[in-house]
Amino acid sequence: MTTVYITAPPDAADRIAETLVDERLAACVNRMPTTSTYRWDGEIHHDEEHVLLAKTTDDAYVDLEERVLEIHPHEVPCIERFDESHALESFAEWRAESVE
Repeated sequence: MTTVYITAPPDAADRIAETLVDERLAACVNRMPTTSTYRWDGEIHHDEEHVLLAKTTDDAYVDLEERVLEIHPHEVPCIERFDESHALESFAEWRAESVE
């Protein structure tokens, strides 16, 4: 079981979330607006972004990461994998059935 943490500009977040679910790379993607503060090219930036939490499987992670890299507008997108040691059994079964 894997949850993938992705940040994206608001105008790209819908497309990324929809693509991952439509292509069965994620069972579900939660979206939350946030403000990111980060350093890029020696300057500090403050950008409105969306956090995407993509629920996927261990087997589908590599394909999900590759797909996000293809469609994400940033040169260096934030994609972080969280491996889970436990999830509600019924949720884990649903996730596995929803991801190919």
